[in-house]
Amino acid sequence: MEKRTDINTLGEFGLIEHLTKDVTVKNPNTLHGIGDDAAVIDAGKDALLISTDLLVEGIHFDLMYTPLKHLGYKAVVVNVSDIYAMNAVAEQITISLAISNRFSVEALEELYEGIALACKMYNVDLIGGDTTSSPKGLTISVTATGRAKKEDIVYRSGAKPGDIICITGDLGAAYLGLQLLEREKQVYLAAPGVQPDLEQKKYLVERQLKPEAAKESIAYFKKKKIQPTAMIDISDGLASEVFHICKSSKVGAFIEEAKIPIHPEAEEMALKFSLDPTMCALNGGEDYELLFTIDEKDLQEIRYMPSVYIIGEIVDAKDGIKLHTSGGNIHDLKAQGWKHFEDKA
Repeated sequence: MEKRTDINTLGEFGLIEHLTKDVTVKNPNTLHGIGDDAAVIDAGKDALLISTDLLVEGIHFDLMYTPLKHLGYKAVVVNVSDIYAMNAVAEQITISLAISNRFSVEALEELYEGIALACKMYNVDLIGGDTTSSPKGLTISVTATGRAKKEDIVYRSGAKPGDIICITGDLGAAYLGLQLLEREKQVYLAAPGVQPDLEQKKYLVERQLKPEAAKESIAYFKKKKIQPTAMIDISDGLASEVFHICKSSKVGAFIEEAKIPIHPEAEEMALKFSLDPTMCALNGGEDYELLFTIDEKDLQEIRYMPSVYIIGEIVDAKDGIKLHTSGGNIHDLKAQGWKHFEDKA
């Protein structure tokens, strides 16, 4: 009998690693391939950065509570965020759609309104794509390109012991916005006449449905001539991203729980759902903030950076990846992150 390995045993990142372990780079202009937020291609004086993302209905979004305009906006943002995570400026995107026959031209116009708004907000050009039919639902594939001087590009692999660990904004709100939307969906399904109760939770809902990428942070680095030593965007939860940087940089990390930024609205909602706010921040995902490390010499300039949070320090690999809890204990940090392949047919 032919061997069959369930994808769940590997998880998303284990699967990518497994499938690409024998991939070799053949072209000299491929400066950096798989394993970072974007690939890096030699384009003469500068480097071209390329990143791609797939959004699948029923996995990444639910159209019962996701307006198509918001979805179009978010599809662009999640991709330009990957370009920013390399300390580069996003310039172009392509959009490809697989559409079932339940979508009208007017529905797709609404989707493209959101795409156009994000392109305007982030100064990127929509330059092409593809459309095809789908037997079910909607799938959106976005590819983003960007540009940077080769020496300015920041990889996940540059962190070193003594570096300071920073985040560009608060965490956990997008995950809690999702929990709130899911709750209201269940209430509506049970009693269709009931109106959703979201008025006092605009921050959480917006963080889930219409996130923003950290464009201003990249501008601040350039203005102050600061170069992070490593950087990644927080799409799968803080813990998961800390592990990515530590693995690529062959270092450990010491994270202070009390320093992890959580919005008061997120904290309140976590407690209402009987969830630990810190766990929501560590494992929730979809915040699209930047996690970055800097040399200690740049700490003074970073302290003046708008909405930056200093949460820990890079340590030797032998010291592990640890969470210093608010209660004074030190535990191994665990990365749960998004599990894309579970419970799906």
